[in-house]
Amino acid sequence: MSQPLDAYWMPFTANRQFKKSPRILAKASGMHFWTDDGRQILDTIAGLWCVNAGHARPKIVQAIAEQAAQLDYAPPFQMAHPKAFALAERVAALTPAELNKVFFTNSGSESVDTALKIALAYHRVRGEGHRTRLIGRERGYHGVNFGGISVGGMVANRKMFGAMLAGVDHIRHTHDPARNSYTVGQPEHGAEFADDLERLCALHDPSTIAAVIVEPVAGSTGVLIPPKGYLNRLREICDRHGILLIFDEVITGFGRTGQPFAAQTFGVTPDMILMAKGLTNGCVPMGAVAVRQSIHDAFMTGPEHLIEFFHGYTYSSHPLACAAGLATLETYADEGLLTRAQQLQGYFAEALHSLRGLPNVIDIRNIGLVGGVELAPLPGEPAKRAFNVFLDCYDKGVLIRTTGDTLAFSPPLIIERAQIDQLIDTVRGAIGRAA
Repeated sequence: MSQPLDAYWMPFTANRQFKKSPRILAKASGMHFWTDDGRQILDTIAGLWCVNAGHARPKIVQAIAEQAAQLDYAPPFQMAHPKAFALAERVAALTPAELNKVFFTNSGSESVDTALKIALAYHRVRGEGHRTRLIGRERGYHGVNFGGISVGGMVANRKMFGAMLAGVDHIRHTHDPARNSYTVGQPEHGAEFADDLERLCALHDPSTIAAVIVEPVAGSTGVLIPPKGYLNRLREICDRHGILLIFDEVITGFGRTGQPFAAQTFGVTPDMILMAKGLTNGCVPMGAVAVRQSIHDAFMTGPEHLIEFFHGYTYSSHPLACAAGLATLETYADEGLLTRAQQLQGYFAEALHSLRGLPNVIDIRNIGLVGGVELAPLPGEPAKRAFNVFLDCYDKGVLIRTTGDTLAFSPPLIIERAQIDQLIDTVRGAIGRAA
């Protein structure tokens, strides 16, 4: 690549290493990227957990182009355009029936902060303004805005940024390798970890707690699957104490676990579901918060000419994003992609767990079409072994993701069995060479 690389400060990237040996993607279609020098790369992480229908899908591409020519922008404050209402209806048809109000954002990080503000404001308008405390979870990832890193529990995302929001605490994580290593699907052990919320209720008094936010499947921390009964118990505790339960489904939303949302896979309905990524197939930035009718209605009081909720973004419900979202949901429906993981999860799990026994593999975790392979770290060099595997796989034509010393996989939902085989064979070789 002849273009200068110096000006661009890359996000979540080892900038110095990258610019010495750039990995430049120039084109994409279906299951593949192509590099600037023409190499084909199998995408096994759906771009960044977002391209669930595969790349450059014609219906989505056409919808974006047509919308840009017809209505490129419309102000979202005190004005609207038809596709915003249409997309909200389509989203509400996919979420659990009780969550039928949709607030649009531009990213998963914005969806998180929006939900936290809704939770705090909801209690205030109900006369319970003393509920100001927010509860996250250790090893949780909720984006990179200040609200998200405050309730998040990943040390590297927090340690550089000061005290963050006050009044935040965390329940313990669910990772229990001593009892649950190499589990296929949901672990048998660990439902009792939800009881740590009762500890925080006793410490702070439950009447001060506004909301609990968790990922049904913790993705960015290494693909942690919830133990059987864990989410149910969280729901019960929140109900007992009048606390809102928020599911961050930015990764799990739109078919990743075999249902439109993981809330449906696990049979637990939260009070809000956060989404982004797969909402537009990654084509145009967009997020959303699906909210219970009763929460929405609590704001609909007072004179009708006054704003009920002082929050929003310049690009909320952007026309191009809405067009992309509608075309994406149509593509999912046309091809049955929101449930396709049910058909492939058995084959995917068997292939993934065939890596057990390889050098330095210490755990394998999976559900639906998401999986993680945890490696023993190199002494004194955390994350380097997994990064070496990542580079090796890329050189062999397969794009994977790493988080710490865990290899993470979340392929587009259009993946075929032969491509799963290619992924596993490539990873198998790379792990062997990294020994």
